[in-house]
Amino acid sequence: MQWHFRLGYAVLTLILFRLVWGFIGGYWSRFGNFLVSPGTLLSYLRGDRKPEQEVGHNPLGSFSVLGLLLIPLAQAAAGLMSDDEIATSGPLVSKVPGAWVSLATFMHTEVIKIILLVLVLLHVGAIFWYRFRKNQNLVRPMLLGDKELDGEFPSSRDTVGTRLFALVILALCAFAVATLLRWAA
Repeated sequence: MQWHFRLGYAVLTLILFRLVWGFIGGYWSRFGNFLVSPGTLLSYLRGDRKPEQEVGHNPLGSFSVLGLLLIPLAQAAAGLMSDDEIATSGPLVSKVPGAWVSLATFMHTEVIKIILLVLVLLHVGAIFWYRFRKNQNLVRPMLLGDKELDGEFPSSRDTVGTRLFALVILALCAFAVATLLRWAA
């Protein structure tokens, strides 16, 4: 269970980093540059696609990003307040009402876990679909942050300075999680 907790704290740190980076990161990482309205999503799904929608995250991918940020965040938050009533409890159990603990435990072990697994399967399925149906390799851009494009599009500002700045933000997010855990102890 110790590794379960450690990995949960690591996930929470990474999610916090991505949420912060969504406001201050590179051009294509910012939420304002890829989050779209439901109408734009429906238009995209009907085939009305614009070249700039293939840079970074397409409209469907933007909803995937939201889901893959918010659902793990909910899972981590619920885990912080969960109690198995045997030997293990989250660090915030003593700080919240018992009804919250019961609800958080149920959500963490029964509901959010399933939603997260479905989202991951859909995400992996979409990667395969793009690879084999549209002949687009999305794994390489996901891992390296670079995508081959036709046309001129704004740069993402991927410099050594930007990467160092990202490391500082990541360290601050880790510090925030560690501070939360110290407060809860």
